[in-house]
Amino acid sequence: MKKTCYCVLAEVIGTFWLVLGGCGSALIAAHAGGGGIGLLGVSLAFGLTVLTGAAALGHISGGHFNPAVSIGLWAGGRFGAARVLPYVLAQVAGGLLAGFALFNIVQGDPWFLLDPTAPGAFASNGFGPLSPGGYSLTSAVITEVILTAMFLIVIMGVTRNRAKGSIAPLAIGGALTLIHLISIPITNTSVNPARSTAVAVFAGPGAMSQLWLFWLAPIAGAVIGALLYRLMDRNTPQA
Repeated sequence: MKKTCYCVLAEVIGTFWLVLGGCGSALIAAHAGGGGIGLLGVSLAFGLTVLTGAAALGHISGGHFNPAVSIGLWAGGRFGAARVLPYVLAQVAGGLLAGFALFNIVQGDPWFLLDPTAPGAFASNGFGPLSPGGYSLTSAVITEVILTAMFLIVIMGVTRNRAKGSIAPLAIGGALTLIHLISIPITNTSVNPARSTAVAVFAGPGAMSQLWLFWLAPIAGAVIGALLYRLMDRNTPQA
């Protein structure tokens, strides 16, 4: 019980860090000074939050920081069913705390204007009129499912045994960076329901009305990826 509490706390902190670093970079630094860090910088920021968070907290909770990852690892036989709900609740709580912190930080910028009808408002995810590139619902579904599936394949592969454990945060952070480079123009990149929820509640009714997709598609993709990896792993002779 005591260990579970520490795991839950680690997931709160790790998800807080992911949303603060990733969404904070998008909100504050992406266009700072007329130039800012842009798409590449924001993508790296998300990757770095996972890299550093997993390196710091992975030995405590596994460093999921994402409901889709927890559910995917359960589907892949790597995570106990009884721990899924506490992890998901912790991840959503950590994300919302970071969203609340960011909302109060940006209020201090006299030029900040929150337009709930704008694509990517408050770093939110969206499709159709709320997609940064105007991409359709179908494009968003395909993108989120495939990229989350690949994310789980990477996670399960690099955590296959302890010998690979030292490179796991780097590989997972690199995968998340690549995912953002591909999909920021399409959905503003979710692959993480907690990250999407954390900003949607502050972005307004538009983002909230589309939030369902950024729960269903990443979870579906995570389960598909985990099951594919589990199938391959079971049927591959061990060295």
